[in-house]
Amino acid sequence: MATGLLRRGISISRNSILSASRLLTVRLHASEAEAQQVELKARPSTNLKTFQIYRWNPDNPSKPQLQDYQIDLKECGPMVLDALIKIKNEIDPTITFRRSCREGICGSCAMNIDGCNGLACLTKIPSGKETMITPLPHMFVIKDLVVDMTNFYNQYKSIEPWLKRKSPAPNPGKEIPQSKKDRAKLDGMYECILCACCSTSCPSYWWNPESYLGPAALLHANRWISDSRDEYTEERLEAINDEFKLYRCHTILNCARACPKGLNPGKQITHIKKLQPSS
Repeated sequence: MATGLLRRGISISRNSILSASRLLTVRLHASEAEAQQVELKARPSTNLKTFQIYRWNPDNPSKPQLQDYQIDLKECGPMVLDALIKIKNEIDPTITFRRSCREGICGSCAMNIDGCNGLACLTKIPSGKETMITPLPHMFVIKDLVVDMTNFYNQYKSIEPWLKRKSPAPNPGKEIPQSKKDRAKLDGMYECILCACCSTSCPSYWWNPESYLGPAALLHANRWISDSRDEYTEERLEAINDEFKLYRCHTILNCARACPKGLNPGKQITHIKKLQPSS
């Protein structure tokens, strides 16, 4: 009989402990849920931001205008390109802009954001209630944020951006060898993605876009001038030794500030000037 009472007491105590632990677990979950509800109530439900976007349609040739679009940043990615894609997908499908890689490699989404040239895919959405987005400055606009890059690419083509040699390769059918030291000379130039952020931030390029080659083209010219495998150095220097092609650069260095890849075209232009024969 004593044994039975002892077993019954142990069973009752176990049940009491289990009930107490379950009650404690329920209370803990309840307190966590209440805390989450309080936190959600404390947070603002939306974070609205207005984007003023340059609009111009050649099919309706009225004056260009800035059109306002308001989006919730809580439902948007962190970059300006994310905001543009959200606006195009959910608000206004007629808005036009270039984009491709979203990784700062192709240079397609170059535009002016709050007065500074940059890539929309690498530029974080600025703080504040409003952000203005316009095309690259001093370029002919095709539609909205898309500019005509024809002149820019023609200037790049004019510097003949390919390897030119007078003698055959030392090992026919194989790559031309280059020392690590000579290869290092190309750093700071080969990374250019031809987005035109630098050239369109340059006042000299604004004033003489047809005759001044601009920071991007001259940076690439120096890339081939500095390449130890190229054998047309003198001819390349002579081709750009011109009052307008080269010497319109006044070392303002807007190009270095605007480059999304952190390059310094002004430094490369100075190097070309130093290599030119003194008159």
